[in-house]
Amino acid sequence: MKIFTNVLVCLALALIVFNISLLDFNHLLEGNSMVAFIGIAASLCAVLILLIFKMSKKIEEKMNDKL
Repeated sequence: MKIFTNVLVCLALALIVFNISLLDFNHLLEGNSMVAFIGIAASLCAVLILLIFKMSKKIEEKMNDKL
């Protein structure tokens, strides 16, 4: 499970980099730049959710070790 979440985090970060490359800095809120912004936001949400999941698994392991 740890490898799987790490791979997903790496993929989400790669999508962020890819979407940043699609931004047109002259027209940030038009056309493909808006799609890139949405992609960046979605990828950031995915990274945050996966990091929260990893932290919850670490807490769960520590709680099980104490019992």
